[in-house]
Amino acid sequence: MAGSYPYRIPPQQNGMASKILLLLTALPLTLALFAFVLQWRGGLNDPAGRWAGDSNKFPGMSTDSPSNGHSVTGSDCSDRLAQSASPTFPYYRGWTFEFAADTRPKICITTSTSAGLDQILPWIYYHKVIGVTNFLLFVEGKAAAANTSAILENIPGVKVVHRTKDLEEKQAKSRIWNETWLSSFFFRPCNYELFVKQSLNMEMAIVMAREFNMDWIIHLDTDELLHPAGAREYSLRQLLLDVPKNVDMVVFPNYESAIERDDIKEPFSEVSMFKKNYDHVTKETYFGLYKEATRGNPNYFLTYGNGKAAARVQDHLRPNGAHRWHNYMKSPNEIKLEEAAVLHYTYSKFSDLTSRRDRCGCKPTKEDVKRCFMLEFDRSAFIIASTATEEEMHHWYRDRIVWTDKDLNLKLIRKGLLTRIYAPMVIVQGLKEAGVFSNALASGHAVLEKSMSKEKFLSSMSDSSRTNSSVAQAVENKDGDKHQAKLMEKVGEGEMQAATRKLLETSIHTVMAVPPLAPPSLDVYTGSF
Repeated sequence: MAGSYPYRIPPQQNGMASKILLLLTALPLTLALFAFVLQWRGGLNDPAGRWAGDSNKFPGMSTDSPSNGHSVTGSDCSDRLAQSASPTFPYYRGWTFEFAADTRPKICITTSTSAGLDQILPWIYYHKVIGVTNFLLFVEGKAAAANTSAILENIPGVKVVHRTKDLEEKQAKSRIWNETWLSSFFFRPCNYELFVKQSLNMEMAIVMAREFNMDWIIHLDTDELLHPAGAREYSLRQLLLDVPKNVDMVVFPNYESAIERDDIKEPFSEVSMFKKNYDHVTKETYFGLYKEATRGNPNYFLTYGNGKAAARVQDHLRPNGAHRWHNYMKSPNEIKLEEAAVLHYTYSKFSDLTSRRDRCGCKPTKEDVKRCFMLEFDRSAFIIASTATEEEMHHWYRDRIVWTDKDLNLKLIRKGLLTRIYAPMVIVQGLKEAGVFSNALASGHAVLEKSMSKEKFLSSMSDSSRTNSSVAQAVENKDGDKHQAKLMEKVGEGEMQAATRKLLETSIHTVMAVPPLAPPSLDVYTGSF
């Protein structure tokens, strides 16, 4: 067609386009080759691979890892998946609670209890989950029954000490019995008697803890659980591992259970709401909502408010009542934890009213209960349980103890006086579902039946055979008997070292025993103005 010519790209422009295309193709290849060379020579710090050799692993994960250059087998992968299935609780390990011999710190809990297995077993295994290695149980009542003791003694790390006449005679010669700091609690019934027993048992527990090479010792009741909040993982071991070396005693402020039903049977797995300690809330919030939080009761807490303490096991350590520890040669350096707490499940079951009444022989009068109970609410509860009908007791229990007002509960939760804590519920329910408690019962029963069968066999033998078997049994048990006697000799220093004690008491200021104390009242706040 006239006047039309095909369009042609100038040679110069065509060459430029080819160069740009070549550059765009070569640049990614060059960068990829450069990255490969760096990684092959070990010069690339890949964030994705950094965790393999990092000692700062996620909380609760095992420290065992394959070394560099070793392949990971299928079984290794399954092991790691199993370990990471519950990274929050570092002592899960299939609920076997196998602690390494060099685990540090080693922690023991001592208690004086008459509770049954329904309370003691969850209490022990919960604390095993959070890292407690040993338990020193001073038992009487239901806890001292043959069946119960056999089951408890079969649990690794548990030492059971029965309250026998011989034990009482030895403790009557112990060091603290012959000192003045505890003497104001002597020869008084009910709670005062329990307080003295606890102190004497704690003195013996210190000796045992040293022999077992423990690092920390804690006194708890079996209606209390430690809540190691504030640690890098939900671990009491990790919490105490982070305590400075110069600290001798760690105070755990106590939280008190705030039950929402009156039909609770298993508090550890049914209660999630707690009233926070004065030390963990602001002064303005505490006193500003004091009347609403008290609900007509004598004080902010139903019972004590001065927490419990853990002490380093060291020379000259002694108990200072059930709530604190002290040292004969110095004033302990103590700290109070800002997040961790002792969860106290007090009066969490309706039966707690009658059980306290049945343990005490005091008269249900305002005057007589003062010599039996240290705290005002315990006195009121004892009088109600001793004088009221079943219906009246239920009404009083719901009015004074059960938190049925949901609007008030929500208000106090938002203000920070009440809080929800679910970790103990999760752990205890998990233990139960995993069959830990039923396995402990079955194993203990098997040991008891074996022991009873052996006794029955021995009783059917001739007199000479029975004599020989008695000798054999004495040989079998001599280590335990000698150990118990040795402990009692160490505790019972009283008469032999009276002069030394008097010298110490005159040269060192005597710190009186710390009893269970109520938290600050509203009178304290108004009286400061």
